Amino acid sequence: MGLKSDSWIRKMSLKHEMISPFCENLVGEGIVSYGVSSYGYDIRVSNEFKIFTNINAQVVDPKDFDDANVVDFKGDVCIVPPNSFALARTVEYFKMPSDTLAICLGKSTYARCGIIVNVTPFEPGFEGHITIEISNTTPLPAKIYANEGIAQVLFLQGDEACETTYKDRKGKYQNQTGITLPRILKKNR
Repeated sequence: MGLKSDSWIRKMSLKHEMISPFCENLVGEGIVSYGVSSYGYDIRVSNEFKIFTNINAQVVDPKDFDDANVVDFKGDVCIVPPNSFALARTVEYFKMPSDTLAICLGKSTYARCGIIVNVTPFEPGFEGHITIEISNTTPLPAKIYANEGIAQVLFLQGDEACETTYKDRKGKYQNQTGITLPRILKKNR
């Protein structure tokens, strides 16, 4: 298994639509950068957000998530309240090859402001927008800029395709568009 370079990312995105829309170069003047980097791809956050709220004082339950726990927001700048959390999605839509896993890490520009970005791995065979978790760890409101960089994706290609892809096992977040809230598979009765 090896880390993939900028030329591999370009090839996979231009010929196989692994990342769409795809930015062939790193764009970064006056903004939080996005696009191809040396060994990764800096993804953008869209202008759609779900900001956590305690207005309804609901328990956050990953097995039974209540939409009342979030407030929908759409705009060029999202203000994440102090010590709070928001969900967002990538501008980019991903189609992961069956021999490739991607790991996503927050960008240092946001990390230096106390903003932690969490994204779970993109499994082989996964297709969809990526739901992004943004935590404001500071006691101050924090700005998140839509359509600019939010995190960097690193691609690891295995020596062979995996036996069962995310698509093969009908993963619960397969083909997701927009921001997808937590859910679990229902038991067959």
